[in-house]
Amino acid sequence: MGSAINGCFHKEVMMKFARFEYKGTVLLGMVKGEEITALDGSLFEGYEETKTHYRLSDIKLLPPVLPTKIVCIGRNYRGHIEEMGAEVPEEPEIFLKPPSSLIGHGDAIIYPRNAERVDYEGELAVVIRDKMKDVPEDKALEYVLGCSCFNDVTERALVKKDPSLLIVAKGFDTFSAFGPYVVTDLDPDNLEVKTYLNGKLMQHDNTNHWVFSMQHMLRYVSQCMTLYPGDIVSTGTPQGIGPMKPGDVVEVEIEGIGKLRNTVKAA
Repeated sequence: MGSAINGCFHKEVMMKFARFEYKGTVLLGMVKGEEITALDGSLFEGYEETKTHYRLSDIKLLPPVLPTKIVCIGRNYRGHIEEMGAEVPEEPEIFLKPPSSLIGHGDAIIYPRNAERVDYEGELAVVIRDKMKDVPEDKALEYVLGCSCFNDVTERALVKKDPSLLIVAKGFDTFSAFGPYVVTDLDPDNLEVKTYLNGKLMQHDNTNHWVFSMQHMLRYVSQCMTLYPGDIVSTGTPQGIGPMKPGDVVEVEIEGIGKLRNTVKAA
C-alpha cells in the first residue's frame, strides 16, 4: 500500500496527486506524464494504485483536496509589501477563506454583480497531511503532504473602503482557485511563482523572498488553530497584483507543479 506518511519533504520520489471526475464519478489519482492512475484509499490514511488509467485529456480535474478551512498569509513578499506601501509585519498575518470559495483548475471565477475591482493574487499553497497543533518549527514540514498553486482572488475596492471587510472581499464563491495537483518532494522555500493574465506575465518572484519561512508560518498558525488533514495554507502573493474582468484568463504557474488556469465570467 502506498502512503502519505513519507511526506513532502523527506526526499522520496516526487508524486503528483489529483482529484478528478470521469463520467460522473469522482476519483483520486496519481499523475504520470499524460495519464492518471486511479488510486484506492486516501492520501492521508494510505492508498493503493489500481490498474485503471485515464488520459488527462479525458478527465475533469477537481480541487485536489477538500479542506475544513483555507488559511491565508498576508504581506509575505517584500516586493508586494513595497508596492502596497505597507510595513513588514513582525509575525505572519492570518486570515481565513471559506471552503465554499474553492474551485479547481478550469473552473470559472465568477465576477460578482456588485464588484468594482476583482484582483488576481497568485500564490504557493501547501496541503496539511496530519493533524497539526502547537508543532515546533523544526518539525513543521513533517506535517505537510505537498504543494499546489492558489489564486487568492480579492475584491480590492471593498478592502480599500474598509479593511474589516477583508473576509468578505476574499470570501465570495469561486474566489479560491486551487490546483491542478498536489506535488510532493518540493522545497517550498525556493520555488518560482508566476501569474499570467491573458498570456502576459504579471507576477514573478521566488518564495525565497518570503518574509517568513514555511516552517515559521506553519508553527505560528498551529499555535492559533488546529490544522487538519486536507487543510490548505496559502503563503501570500508577490508584487504585481492587478484587476481582472469577465472574459480574462488567469494562470498561476509554480515551478515543479504546473499551471492553474481559470477564466473570469460575469455573474
